[in-house]
Amino acid sequence: MTLRTAHPRRHLLALAAALGAVALAGHAQAQAPKWPSKPIKIVVAFPPGGLTDAYARNYGEYLSTKLGVPVVIENKPGAGAIIGIDAVAKAPADGYTLSMSTSGTYWQNRILYSKLPYNLDKDLTPVTVFPSGPLVVGIHDKIPAKNMAEFVAWAKKNPASMGTYAPGSYPHMVADQTNRQHGTQIQSVHYKGEAAMWLDVASGQSQIAVGSFQAFNAMAARGVRAIGVTGSYRSPKLPDVPTLAEQGNTEKLVTLEGGLPLVAPAGTPEPILKRLADEAVAWSNTDKAAKLRETFAIPNKPKNLADTRKDWESEVPVWIKMAVDLGIKLD
Repeated sequence: MTLRTAHPRRHLLALAAALGAVALAGHAQAQAPKWPSKPIKIVVAFPPGGLTDAYARNYGEYLSTKLGVPVVIENKPGAGAIIGIDAVAKAPADGYTLSMSTSGTYWQNRILYSKLPYNLDKDLTPVTVFPSGPLVVGIHDKIPAKNMAEFVAWAKKNPASMGTYAPGSYPHMVADQTNRQHGTQIQSVHYKGEAAMWLDVASGQSQIAVGSFQAFNAMAARGVRAIGVTGSYRSPKLPDVPTLAEQGNTEKLVTLEGGLPLVAPAGTPEPILKRLADEAVAWSNTDKAAKLRETFAIPNKPKNLADTRKDWESEVPVWIKMAVDLGIKLD
């Protein structure tokens, strides 16, 4: 029996083809664009001055030093954050355009608006969530109420409006739920950010608002008084002010703690998403980050990409159900 060997020429051609494929793969890898190689833009869906803007600028400054490229903050407020989010949803998925807004504008807008120019489930992907901490419920100082129950009793007898930092935002939901549960007729007045909202509460133009500690505190000496905080624990800056849950409010909404998600266009490469989230975690351990949290009375920190995704999967359905149950429509 005779053994037949492969044709030498055929063997050489096959070997040459294999080596060529390896060389081509190596060349493609060498030619893969380095990230980042140009400025990164973070679109903030609110005006300067609030917590979202403060987070974006502080984190952006740190990110710039770590990545070696400028990080530009672009404020695009308006239309319940739709304008800012839309600009990012339609951007290339290359890691150069990111969005920061409140959790409700990402999670609940799909229920609050019948038509959006983007698909929140398909066009965007989370990177991390910057915690907002307990939000302060503040009222005009001359209203004779020491807690939420007393304010509700007052609002049943007097015209009242609640300032919100965007349509469909957390305070908008609180106002709507209060009206449904207690028969009040609190009107929601929407602002493009917190500064103007708290200014109107201080002047008596609006009677109540819900927002970050720092923005509230800027007006605390000018006619605004805290009567409660949201979430499951008291604000480190207002240890004597009980949570709404401690005051007897059993609604799920008042115990939820939202945040300020950093998101990217869907399809952004996984290594980029992971690097951005890892840098957020590293930034949170810096002195500047600690000072920001201290200023805004925020005890917790952002998480890495894997943990953010776990939280996203468990928490988003709860917020969506809340919006469905309340039945608010903004269009």
